[in-house]
Amino acid sequence: QVQLVESGGGLVQTGGSLRLSCAASGTIFTINQMAYYRQTPGKQRELVATFITGSGAKYADSVKGRFTISRDNAKTTVNLLMDNLKPEDTAVYYCFAEVKSFPYTNARDYWGQGTQVTVSS
Repeated sequence: QVQLVESGGGLVQTGGSLRLSCAASGTIFTINQMAYYRQTPGKQRELVATFITGSGAKYADSVKGRFTISRDNAKTTVNLLMDNLKPEDTAVYYCFAEVKSFPYTNARDYWGQGTQVTVSS
């Protein structure tokens, strides 16, 4: 089993910055990707940014140039630095990881508990 523990988030004014972190622990052989999604009431969960092993970072168009995703050297923690935040960035942010726990097995998807980000206008 794999656990994802999120930290960060909170309330910030428009134009401000926040940092989210997500640490993976448990039975981990490799992590194919770690990402952040976000969701607002009544809407589908959407991809914000992902860091794919061997490929690097990709971003939703709405956050390009404002958000930066990175992984630590051990590749079990992902950080999302969010700059120039806008009210439309308000959502619950979820950490996601695609993890292979053993060699020669399929990877499984795991989710964090979610953290609220609120940007006031």
